[in-house]
Amino acid sequence: MVPTAASARALLSVAHMRAADAAAIAGGVPGITLMEHAGRAVAGVVMARFGLGPVTVLCGPGNNGGDGFVAARHLAAAGWPVRLALLGDLGRLTGDAALAAADWVEIWGRDSVLEAAPAVLAGATVVIDALFGVGLSRPLTGMAAALVAAMADARRGGAVVLAVDVPSGLDADTGAPVGDVMVRADVTVTFFRKKPGHLLLPGRVACGATIVTDIGIPDAVLADPAVATDVWENGPALFTGHLPRPRIDDHKYRRGHALVLGGAVMTGAARLAARAAQRAGAGLVTVASPPAAELIYRLSSPSQIVRPMADLHAAEAILADPRITAAVLGPGAGTDDDGQALLRALVAAAGRRQGGSVGAGPVDTGSGGAGFGLVLDADIFTAFAGQADALGTHLAGRVVLTPHEGEFARLFGAGHAALAGDKLTRARAAARHLGAVILLKGPDTVIARPDGRAAIEAGGPPTLATAGSGDVLAGLCLGLLAGGMNAWHAALAAAWLHAQAALRFGPGLVAEDLPEQVPALLADLAAA
Repeated sequence: MVPTAASARALLSVAHMRAADAAAIAGGVPGITLMEHAGRAVAGVVMARFGLGPVTVLCGPGNNGGDGFVAARHLAAAGWPVRLALLGDLGRLTGDAALAAADWVEIWGRDSVLEAAPAVLAGATVVIDALFGVGLSRPLTGMAAALVAAMADARRGGAVVLAVDVPSGLDADTGAPVGDVMVRADVTVTFFRKKPGHLLLPGRVACGATIVTDIGIPDAVLADPAVATDVWENGPALFTGHLPRPRIDDHKYRRGHALVLGGAVMTGAARLAARAAQRAGAGLVTVASPPAAELIYRLSSPSQIVRPMADLHAAEAILADPRITAAVLGPGAGTDDDGQALLRALVAAAGRRQGGSVGAGPVDTGSGGAGFGLVLDADIFTAFAGQADALGTHLAGRVVLTPHEGEFARLFGAGHAALAGDKLTRARAAARHLGAVILLKGPDTVIARPDGRAAIEAGGPPTLATAGSGDVLAGLCLGLLAGGMNAWHAALAAAWLHAQAALRFGPGLVAEDLPEQVPALLADLAAA
């Protein structure tokens, strides 16, 4: 069973959500009660967030439409002008949806159930999309597609669109449209737990603001094997208990000695990573520098050690220092032949130092910090372009790879199985294939581990799209690994700190600003 703090972050697939509904019903909660709570929650969000005005509720032929009937009834009872339209035949509704429709008809009559068509949206200030929920399996065509287009027109005219559970046309598992047509909502009201599609792009944009509401499904159903998930929305509940805690008798080496491989040309990348590692808590950071850039690194920070790296032999000797607990290879290392050859050799050397376990997921209570830690980023993925299998032979223990989408594709090469499917599927496949934690960067960053567990970090603002941001993220991973975290928890914490640092700073962000926000964030975590 997932701990309570982490269970609030659980993301449920369509299959898991159906199992949760079934488990609740089997446990004594009638299905119509769940539907009543869902529709009431939707109506409550409308009344709390929007001014009184005409509402059009578009209901589909299934349970999502049933939620719409209930929402319409509660809004009308509260004095809101409601127009309800059904896509389908009222007489063909079944189950709980038929019961919800009957409750509406008993009050307002059959003639109040209009035929769904674009014209019913005229004059509405709020449109409730209750056409299709998480179970949609085919593209929207015909009148359904026309209604999606009409909702888009209504939004352009100033109306607000609220989606029930997911915007119609969205695949709740992948965040992708089921076909070519998908509703773009301003607000999405979902039930019990979010689904991956609420966070993965483009679903995250299509949902607008996602609000999770309680409809009476007990949290205990998450212990049911049919419901238990291995995907979470990233947050402190998943990693806080594993953050390094300085002790009164600590010294700099006990707090972790981090190594950054510095490049000769793009020195900023290594300097950003080194600063982030310090701010994340590493007791000592050493930068290994080519002779041409040694002065730059020495002048960069008085609290960092700079060791000359004249050749491969010197680099391997630095990496072999037993006092070094983690290293980052790749940021600014160079894509020329010499730089690439050095990276390949150092990955092999790092592989000889690795050991221990990748670490367990949110249910783990152990430290998981044994063995040498390694972060691979940036130019590493060019050095091993199309050679993911060769890279994998060097990876064991506490390893985090932090590619963006382009680097991910470069590493695996065209046609590789890890490139198939949605982002969550691809990250999990890559982690399993390489036996390492994958942090696949982007607005919907996915952190995946070899056993299939994964988390989605969707809290980062657009300001993170700035040069050097990824180098800071790699440095945060490095500092946490150096301090003893396992790869899974270090990647989760780094992704969260990275996103929150950008949010805390606000507009005008440049990469140098990110590490300086981290101490306050760590203090907040410690206080909490």
